[in-house]
Amino acid sequence: MMSARSSIKGIAKGLALVAVFASATFAASSSGPAPGFQLSGRDGKSINLAQFKGQVVMINFWATWCGPCRQEMPLLEDIHKKYKPMGFTMLAVNVEPDSKAAEAWLGKLSKPVTFPVAFDTDSKVSKLYKVAGMPSTVFVDRKGNVRVMHKGYKPGDENFYLTQIRSMLKE
Repeated sequence: MMSARSSIKGIAKGLALVAVFASATFAASSSGPAPGFQLSGRDGKSINLAQFKGQVVMINFWATWCGPCRQEMPLLEDIHKKYKPMGFTMLAVNVEPDSKAAEAWLGKLSKPVTFPVAFDTDSKVSKLYKVAGMPSTVFVDRKGNVRVMHKGYKPGDENFYLTQIRSMLKE
């Protein structure tokens, strides 16, 4: 039989773990080569991660049903426009089975996106990157290595994005 004290300790540990996993956003450092992929993009153009080697790449996994994804999309466009001339690429990967719905949603934006958008309709790429929630953002350095994975989005996270981008552009 468990004592009340050990039971309370167990509950406290469990709550601490829940708090960690329930956090709206978190970033994890990583290393190693970014898994390569090729996906269909807008207008049927093929998008291959390898075509961006030598650039800092921010891969943003998103879905139209994701409120935070909708909220951050105009901010991603601003980041893309500002840092593209410096060797930065924003790459959005939509994870829905129906790319037409994503295209329709993108077409309704007041500020159209000018960065590449790829469609992961069978979730193969999201599985390669171990994407567990929307949005998820992966930062890849100029050498093609995953540096950081950021999960979720809340207002202010764009400052974290900018810190990562600026740091990697200086390398």
